Amino acid sequence: MNIVIIGGGIIGLSSAYYLQKQGYQITIIDKGDITNGCSFGNAGYVSPSHFIPLASPGIVAKGLKWMLSASSPFYIKPRLNKELIQWGLQFYKSANASTVKNNAPHLNNLLQLSRELTSDIKHDLGNHFRMEEKGCLMLYQSAEIEKYEMDLAKDAAKFGIETQILSSKQVQDLETETEVTVRGGVLYPIDAHLHPGELMETIVNHLKKAGVRFITNASVTGFETRSNNIIGVITDQGKVEADKFILAPGSWLPSLAKKLGIKILLQPGKGYSMTFNNLEKNLQYPAILVDDRVAMTPLSRDLRMGGTMEINNINENVMIKRAKAIFNAAKKYYPGIPVSFPEANKIWSGCRPLSPDGLPYIGKHNKYNNLVIAGGHAMIGISLAAGTGKIIEELVSNKKPSVEIKAFDVERF
Repeated sequence: MNIVIIGGGIIGLSSAYYLQKQGYQITIIDKGDITNGCSFGNAGYVSPSHFIPLASPGIVAKGLKWMLSASSPFYIKPRLNKELIQWGLQFYKSANASTVKNNAPHLNNLLQLSRELTSDIKHDLGNHFRMEEKGCLMLYQSAEIEKYEMDLAKDAAKFGIETQILSSKQVQDLETETEVTVRGGVLYPIDAHLHPGELMETIVNHLKKAGVRFITNASVTGFETRSNNIIGVITDQGKVEADKFILAPGSWLPSLAKKLGIKILLQPGKGYSMTFNNLEKNLQYPAILVDDRVAMTPLSRDLRMGGTMEINNINENVMIKRAKAIFNAAKKYYPGIPVSFPEANKIWSGCRPLSPDGLPYIGKHNKYNNLVIAGGHAMIGISLAAGTGKIIEELVSNKKPSVEIKAFDVERF
């Protein structure tokens, strides 16, 4: 069977990884060169601790407070846009305790599956992407956030997720090379971290050796269909025919789905990161600075810091104020880290694909017999990639999915 995967981010690559194991002939089409998408420059967390969907109680009120500040953790570019308004209304409807109570168990199941499978990939392909399985810290400086994290730790226990509540001194004891200024923290030992770009390069090299075909820097201009089947995808480099098609293009999912007459509610949420190499003194543990929504990832002697959520049109513009806010937050928590704010051309940005309820879209679509969609993984694409890829293979092979996927229905909105 010939399969075309549109999208060479971590979701598309993970799908190809599992599909090629079953002997399928695979072609991956990507608009870039695989090194410039959202998957490449993120924090690199594999985090079952992120079981609460983005659309959660209190997020709307906090978002309204932040949304017009260009330096806040959450920013919406003001614009009259039908799709943004529809997305926003559905996000508002989803951000409540009842919806989260229903959705969190499904997200947890996929996270747990993916966590296990990511370790399997490391053993299968070799740890060429600096994966460390030592946990992740949630650090806080305010009493308000401390209470929130204590409540979250209790919720984690309901899913069997271990947590360790740490005092300021206990956090400092873990960080032997740098000063940490915090009220306290929570350690999630199950979490892991890795270099996402190196993970992608490892999978790409494996797939090429396995005979997977890559068509890069290619724009999809349309599809050829017949009755309830897709016959081929038309690109500026020619037409590619296949038996089945997987749509996994990240933030470009709505525009490509529209070419098939399918409506998907999704908005791009831009994030920024900065990577500092060969530090004399570095962090020992990855950490989320919860008050400021900033992620810190040590990668051997390198350090990556990233964060912010900028809901805007897809673009490559860098808002220095937003990157500076990330850097300032890092310095507030770790005043002694030996880094200086970088030049603008050293600041990476990428657009996370955001569904209105914080859950990904994974599944078949009734409009076509041979289409599978995988998208909307928001800030946890690396965390969910292996599990999503495995489920995509199971759907293509007409197997029962490893976890229940009804909550991820691609037609739920």
